Amino acid sequence: MVIWLTSLIDRIYKHILSADKELEGVIHRTPLDKTRTFSELTKANVYLKLENLQKTGSFKARGAFYKIINLPEENREKGVIAASAGNHAQGVAYAARMAGSNAKIVMPIFAPIAKILATRSYSADVILHGTIFDDALKKALEIAEAEGRTFIHAFDDEYIIAGQGTIGLEILRMLPDPDVIIVPIGGGGLISGISIAIKKKNSNTKIIGVQSKAFPAAYELKKGMFLERKAWSTIADGIAVKKPGKITSEIINELVDDVILVDDNDISRAIFLLLERGKILAEGAGAITVGALLSGELNVTGKKVVAVISGGNIDFTLLSKIISRESIRMKRIVKIRTIIPDRPGSLSKIITLLAEARMNIIDIITERYDFRAPPYEASLEIVVEVPEEKKLQELIRKIKGKGYHVEIEEVRD
Repeated sequence: MVIWLTSLIDRIYKHILSADKELEGVIHRTPLDKTRTFSELTKANVYLKLENLQKTGSFKARGAFYKIINLPEENREKGVIAASAGNHAQGVAYAARMAGSNAKIVMPIFAPIAKILATRSYSADVILHGTIFDDALKKALEIAEAEGRTFIHAFDDEYIIAGQGTIGLEILRMLPDPDVIIVPIGGGGLISGISIAIKKKNSNTKIIGVQSKAFPAAYELKKGMFLERKAWSTIADGIAVKKPGKITSEIINELVDDVILVDDNDISRAIFLLLERGKILAEGAGAITVGALLSGELNVTGKKVVAVISGGNIDFTLLSKIISRESIRMKRIVKIRTIIPDRPGSLSKIITLLAEARMNIIDIITERYDFRAPPYEASLEIVVEVPEEKKLQELIRKIKGKGYHVEIEEVRD
């Protein structure tokens, strides 16, 4: 390791120790929860570091507070400013209030109203400007220069990194000897801080970063290769960063053992299972670490594994779609199609069989003019909730036993 990088890492580690004290009473010391569900699925001992339960719903308040509280008093009095449409906005707003400073947050005009209201609830002055983040960032920098405010970077700052690194110290207090810690990577502030905190204490612990396949910049950095993008969108919007920072890139290269990629299907499944099995609400960027475990990309059999759930600020419309999509994929919701005689009583026979099987009907569609059915019959489609695959197969046998042909069709979410 080159001398200047060693010096940087040592300096940030001292800040992490300081930040750990400064943050007492300001942030939650979030739980490290051992999960039976994901331990059984991976044949490992899996622990979840629940930063979704943090103040403002993500880890961001840690770094923001440590940065702001260490500004000269004159700078704090002039106020701070940030550009963000997500968790950084709320983290800076909350941190500024707790540090006795004033915050302005510039957000794109299309930022979700829930995030705008949440940021304002922490006494921040929210300015809506531009249609994309780059517009908001440009405006924030203009305001910073005009008003003498300090710009709070989301990740590429020693104090920000140090604040996030306190998560590593908390993990070690609760689990002194983890084999693997899995951390989301966007700009790299979170994984840089955790890596420094962990490696200073347990050099044998492996730090694995996870990125969305749509934004693989840290993966490319680590692997020394460039990937062709298939899309520039992901449900893990909190880590949708085109490239890590200068400081964080150096730390990732030096201390992170590996970086893997996960697609949105694995992230979606992780969000669903965390909510259903663990009663844990996680956003895409937070659930991606569990998505990595479910993807099969990591062999963690028999190991003590910590997955950092970095945030829980998920859009409820997206969450609803994920629940519907995963229910369909797992055949919890299916469409049963058959042809019935077009006469009174025919439909009731099918519904009776569904009632006996204790299946909840979501939708019923009958079509007398379906060209696939003879003139004296009608097509019938019933969308139902299925408690288990065995019950579905029993129902199909019973319907066929009544003389009907049955098809199970894919439901489009």
